[in-house]
Amino acid sequence: MSGNTLGKNLTVTIFGESHGPAVGAVIDGLPSGLKIDMDFLLDQMKKRKASGKISTARQEADLPEFVSGLKDGYTEGTPLTLIIRNENVRRDDYAATMNKPRPSHADYSGHIRYGGFEDASGGGHFSARLTAPLTAAGAIAMQMLKEKGILIGTHIRKLHHIEERPFSEEHLKEDIELVNSRLFAVLEAASEEKMKALIEEAAAKKDSVGGILETAVYGLEAGIGEPMFDTLEGVLAKALFAVPAVKGVQFGSGFAFADMYGSQANDPFAVKDGAVQTLSNHNGGINGGISNGMPIRFETVIKPTPSIGRKQATVDLETMTNTEIEIRGRHDPAVIHRARAVIDAVTALAVADLLMEKYGRAGFEEGHI
Repeated sequence: MSGNTLGKNLTVTIFGESHGPAVGAVIDGLPSGLKIDMDFLLDQMKKRKASGKISTARQEADLPEFVSGLKDGYTEGTPLTLIIRNENVRRDDYAATMNKPRPSHADYSGHIRYGGFEDASGGGHFSARLTAPLTAAGAIAMQMLKEKGILIGTHIRKLHHIEERPFSEEHLKEDIELVNSRLFAVLEAASEEKMKALIEEAAAKKDSVGGILETAVYGLEAGIGEPMFDTLEGVLAKALFAVPAVKGVQFGSGFAFADMYGSQANDPFAVKDGAVQTLSNHNGGINGGISNGMPIRFETVIKPTPSIGRKQATVDLETMTNTEIEIRGRHDPAVIHRARAVIDAVTALAVADLLMEKYGRAGFEEGHI
């Protein structure tokens, strides 16, 4: 299986380049008879789209076209193929930097990997443009999970130095529903104004900012995941690192465990309303790589967008000399607010894949679980 395919039971293969004719996905393993809620799918796509001064000026319609696997709005159970046309391409923006790798982009590593045959315009196959079909595929997985009472939500926990409150464990479902109703992923309305102002400030300085996204999965039953190499954390982490800007993931209290005693870090068990629960959730709903029935909680670090307008040091690969680069074109001063939809998408795909490991495809078809 190639590195462009995610999943074992529910697989998603991503194809295309940033400034090519289209990007797309092939999703295999879907149950038959799943009604695709196009309004929900397009709403998820809208959350990923560029908007206003805080995003790139590149505007794309991002309307998925289904060319196989869908009939009368229902999945057939055969491979579902979707394409998203690239309608606003400007390859000439990258002509001057074609042999000068942009710092912290995949230009150099991709050039070495593919021997110069890659399409490097706008990052080519490494571009965040490929998160568009990934978001569409994940929206379908989110619909599958929602039918089982499983909800996923992500908000901006921190943008540069601006923080907002974490998800409430006690009111988690309400928090997820709240953040999913908002185009800009915050729990507190006051955070939106502050964060947008900071992004615009970075753009004015020809710079960019990153931050931390917090994600929660509500309603996942205990017993999902496999020990050792297919742990719930491992499968999620692999999916999360497919998102180009992600450079770190921590589950539950994560690195804060380093400052705790065991008596502080442990999650004691108790019976509540006839069900086993934990009295805290430092481990993020996962023990031994398997869900314990508590909400899944994790954070992802989103790095500042590497495309900035300032002069930076690089090399000329033709002459093998040191030089400078000044990136032009249309770029995001921050991607964290757009990445939230992609994080939701890959989370849904990973969780759905592991549920299929336990129940199979039939477990998502009518008349089963």
